[in-house]
Amino acid sequence: MTDRPLRPVKFAGYQFESFQGGEDPAAISRVAHETANALLSRVRAQPDPEVVERLIAFADENGIDAIAELWSRATARSLPGTLWRIYLLRTMIRADSAGGSLYFQRGIEVSRTIDPVVAGAPDPAGPDEILALADDILRGVFTGDLAIALDRAAAFCRVSAAGCTSVADDLDNSEPERSTELTRRALRLSEIAADLSASSKLWRSGGLD
Repeated sequence: MTDRPLRPVKFAGYQFESFQGGEDPAAISRVAHETANALLSRVRAQPDPEVVERLIAFADENGIDAIAELWSRATARSLPGTLWRIYLLRTMIRADSAGGSLYFQRGIEVSRTIDPVVAGAPDPAGPDEILALADDILRGVFTGDLAIALDRAAAFCRVSAAGCTSVADDLDNSEPERSTELTRRALRLSEIAADLSASSKLWRSGGLD
């Protein structure tokens, strides 16, 4: 890392880029786990509201690449990998809150599960409500029950994935490229949901490190 302040990176909501880290995987893993554990332990022990709000806005002010440098190469079902996915999800939502609300709302309409309730978003959920939900979930990581925050994020991903799939089906004939893009987005959201759900169970059992 350099001493120069990092500028926020523009991150398209439909993209999930693969970030590259340093050359030593063992060193990267050690730093990722140490920083994630230290950060979470310190903030949860003394959840100063001002500090929590700064952490929520960290990616906005410093860029998603600042977080990627620390945690993006950690295994998915680890504490740093989990924090990375939560920040990535929030950044995606903030980059396209209108699209995010559209897919989430469609997901609510087609869902046959309790995921919309677990996610905790109002119905209807417009762009402002989706933005507030993203912040609320991340805030819960630092101040509430981490397992509940991860379950909410996973539910949000599943509902959004269902919405993306439904919209993709609508566009299959008229806009095949867009339909394919949304199908890929749905798959990625489903993968993140599975990882977050697994991490939630690990946290409850004391195995998320």
